[in-house]
Amino acid sequence: MDKQTPLKKFFREKVILVTGGTGSIGQCIVSSLVKCHPKKIIIFNKDDSKQYLMKQQYSNYSNIDFLLGDIREFESVEYATRGADIVFHVAALKQVPICEDHPFEAVKTNIIGSENVIRASILNKVQKVINVSTDKAVNPTNTMGATKLISEKLFSNANFLIHNHQTIFCSVRFGNVINSRGSVFPLFIDQAKSGSPITVTDPNMTRFIMSISDAAQLTLKSAFFSKGGEIFIFKMKSLEIVKLAETIRKYYHTQGMASPPIKSIGKRSGEKLFEELISYHEKDQVVEDEELYVVLPDPTSSFHHFTKTTNPVLRSDQIESINEKEIIKLLEEIENN
Repeated sequence: MDKQTPLKKFFREKVILVTGGTGSIGQCIVSSLVKCHPKKIIIFNKDDSKQYLMKQQYSNYSNIDFLLGDIREFESVEYATRGADIVFHVAALKQVPICEDHPFEAVKTNIIGSENVIRASILNKVQKVINVSTDKAVNPTNTMGATKLISEKLFSNANFLIHNHQTIFCSVRFGNVINSRGSVFPLFIDQAKSGSPITVTDPNMTRFIMSISDAAQLTLKSAFFSKGGEIFIFKMKSLEIVKLAETIRKYYHTQGMASPPIKSIGKRSGEKLFEELISYHEKDQVVEDEELYVVLPDPTSSFHHFTKTTNPVLRSDQIESINEKEIIKLLEEIENN
C-alpha cells in the first residue's frame, strides 16, 4: 500500500495558496503538491522575474496560477486567499546578516506579513494555514530569529481569536536546508570551485540540516496532521561546519581543482555557535514519531499516533555529526540535480 495515499487524498481537489512560492523551498512544496492533483495551486510572490521563470516551467499545468503581490499589503493578501482551502506561508526575509542590517524590513515582512496572512485567512474562511519557521526562532540571538519567533506566536494565538470559527493554524521549524538560497552548501561549493578561500565563521559551529525534499514533505505532513497550534519539527542530523568545508575542499581537489585554504572569519552579528530545535520551556509539550517532533499547545491532549517524549534532542552540538562519507553523498546529489 502506498504510504502517501492519505496525504495525496487530503490535498486532492483543494485550492492551495503558496506565499513565496518561487523560492527554493516554495518551489519544492509546489512540485510535491502537483503530484497530489489539487484543484488549483496559486503561487503568490512579488518577484516578477522568478515568477516568469517558474511560469515557463509549469506552462503545461492548467491548475497552477500565478499572482503578483506583496505579503506586506493586506489587500493583496486578502485577494490571494479568496477561495483557498489551504495556505502555505513561506514568504519571509531569511538572511540573518540582511535582517541584522535592516531590522524593520524584517519586521514588516516576517511579522506584519504574517499578521496579514492570519487576518486574510480568517476573513476568507481558509481551512488550514501552515507557517514555515526556522530553528533560529528558538532562543533567538538575531533579528531574523526574533521575528520568526513572534511569527510562530502569532500563528499559535490565531487559533484562539474570537472571530476565528474554523481556520486551523500551525508552524513548522526548519534547520539549514541543503542547497537552498542562503545555505552554506552552495557558498562553500562556489568558493571551492573558484579557488577562493573557504570562509568558515567559527570552527566550532554546528547546524541542523535537512534536504529541500524533506522540508517540503514536513510541510505537507504538518498540514495533514495539524489540529491547531502545533509546531512541527523534522528529526534532523547535525553538521560540523568546519568538517563540511574540509570535505568540500578535498572532494573538488580529487576532481582536479585547486585546494583552497579554509579561512576563519569570525561569527557574524547575531550568529550562534549551535542551533536549537526546542526551547527548554517546550520540553514537556513534545510528542514524537519516527520522523517528527511536535510541540503541542496542550501537553495533556492526545495527538494522532504520536507518543510522549521525555528526552528530545535540543541542540545541534548535542548529537553526532554526519561523517565525511555522508557529506560526499550530499555533494554528489547536489551536483546531479
